[in-house]
Amino acid sequence: MRLVGGIVPLVFLAVLAVAVAVPGLLTGMDPLAADPLSALAPPGGTHWFGSDHLGRDVLSRVVYGARHSLSIGVTATGLAVAAGVLLGLTAGLSPRWLDEALARAFDVLSTLPELLLALLVIAITGPGTGNVIFAIAVAQIPNYARVIRAQTFVVRHAGYVEQAVTFGRSGASIVAGHVLPNVLGPIPVLATIGLGQAVIAASGLSFLGMGPQPPAAEWGAMLSEARNYLRVAWWEALFPGVAVTLTVVCLTVVGRRLQRRFEGRTP
Repeated sequence: MRLVGGIVPLVFLAVLAVAVAVPGLLTGMDPLAADPLSALAPPGGTHWFGSDHLGRDVLSRVVYGARHSLSIGVTATGLAVAAGVLLGLTAGLSPRWLDEALARAFDVLSTLPELLLALLVIAITGPGTGNVIFAIAVAQIPNYARVIRAQTFVVRHAGYVEQAVTFGRSGASIVAGHVLPNVLGPIPVLATIGLGQAVIAASGLSFLGMGPQPPAAEWGAMLSEARNYLRVAWWEALFPGVAVTLTVVCLTVVGRRLQRRFEGRTP
């Protein structure tokens, strides 16, 4: 069971990677092609996942939607990791007063739910895909910064760092050669789990109309369009919802397994 539980998420994530890179391998239909005569067709036949209220194929829209949703999540997570590492290192290596100021800022931001913090950022910057990416990144930065700050405190007092100082190496070379490589250990685990959270946030913000706009095939936007047709076409909302759920679950499972390996526990 453990082996199956480890393989299934990886297989699903591999399929998602294909959907992002080469969606044409998974479906031959245009996600934007409307066919009023086939509107709200149930799953089966030509439309395996059914069609939406405009007659567009739901399967193709789910497949192509992976590119939008995951691109937003990956980009936001990458920005959050980069900024979090920089701020965490700065806090961990700075004088006490600056470290305390940054630490309190991280704590305050961490008390806010990520989606709420992202909404606050969007209220300032306005809607749009780029602003959604920026907002999600800002909301996730404290998570990475706090971990890197804590790791920096441990590494800066390690014997090999003190030895490098004794040998007269410059501060920049010590940070680049000794501190930075040794504080990044938890980042792959955090980023994997954080990617799932970013996908949820991206879908939630798109559902509220702040991300990619129709007719773009994005999972959150698809759910938003489908909410008016739940009684007559449940499939229009079901499949993008399942795609979001499975993506987050699989990323979380993989992240937890990486965490157990990182902590030296049996996966």
